[in-house]
Amino acid sequence: MNVPLLDLKAQYKTIKAEIDAAVAGVFESQYFILGPVVKECEVALARYCGCSHGVGVSSGTDALLVALMAENIGPGDEVITTPYSFFATAGSIVRVGARPVFVDIDPATFNINPALIKAKITPKTKAIIPVHLYGLMAGMDEIMQLAGKHGLAIIEDAAQAVGSSDEKGRRACSVGHYGCLSFFPSKNLGGAGDGGMVVMNDAARAEKVAWLRNHGAEPKYYHKFIGGNFRLDALQAAVVLAKLKHLDSWTAARRANAVRYDRLFAEAGLVAAGKVTGSGKVQLPCIPKSGHVVNQYVIRVQRRDELRAFLSGKGVGNEVYYPVPLHLQECFAYLGGRVGDCPESEKAANETVALPVYPELSDEQARYVVACIAEFLK
Repeated sequence: MNVPLLDLKAQYKTIKAEIDAAVAGVFESQYFILGPVVKECEVALARYCGCSHGVGVSSGTDALLVALMAENIGPGDEVITTPYSFFATAGSIVRVGARPVFVDIDPATFNINPALIKAKITPKTKAIIPVHLYGLMAGMDEIMQLAGKHGLAIIEDAAQAVGSSDEKGRRACSVGHYGCLSFFPSKNLGGAGDGGMVVMNDAARAEKVAWLRNHGAEPKYYHKFIGGNFRLDALQAAVVLAKLKHLDSWTAARRANAVRYDRLFAEAGLVAAGKVTGSGKVQLPCIPKSGHVVNQYVIRVQRRDELRAFLSGKGVGNEVYYPVPLHLQECFAYLGGRVGDCPESEKAANETVALPVYPELSDEQARYVVACIAEFLK
């Protein structure tokens, strides 16, 4: 059986008429850069995230970059973040000339450990970028308390977490000063290419982000700031807007798939009670009863790379997010990071593997995935 990690063709088949009509509408208008469709998308996404303002940008990476630029963060400044994330989280910090400071993760959630942040705050610290990894919100209460005490900007990296919420019902992006979204096609709300958005509850910040995404110009040809070309294409906005109405049902399906995996692993006797080392079993992801959007379903397992090869041979898609923590990446060697600096991130990088969890995954496919893992482990 073939079980892809993600099947975007299956999704497209269910909404083909809506997507095709949305794209055709853009071509009929011939308004491809910003414009009314982008504005409609900004309003809808901001409202969905519990925010008052949205600014469409060219990618999730540029959403992070422009938020940092809006806070005037640059050379000599430090920004605290997690080493267990996609490269853009730290790469954006370096691109504005600042220094990323890495804080290890909570091994249960894979998110930055708030209890470890305080020790890394210095007079140079200007912001914290918590990442809501795999669709689970980070501990924002503790992070916001630190931000208030030290006067720090909070930029939520919600590239994998649109629609997620915490135990208080607050949506990702609505707690910090900025929320950054990605519309990369593999995300739970993906476009037809690159795209992103910054959402926030501060009109002045939203205005500055809007200027910066368009070379800092307002009005046209008059530049208040040095910005960049970070504009969201109307075609991407149209696709995202058409998909947004389906997002809650897709999230419900992802959560149902996660519950089914949990049950199937338990029925197979494969659930590790504690750490996976030496157990021959798997550790299931931490998925609360509500709030997690399950952008990825990530297990821990012994002999991870051998399992991946076995699954690939059986036709089961899988992926490692992420095999090398950011503090150990070659391009950040100048920061002086060493093995052992962030032990939980390093351990996760060696033990985790993501399984197919897309909304259209069938019961038969899920059972096959678990059966293959059981065959390998036993």
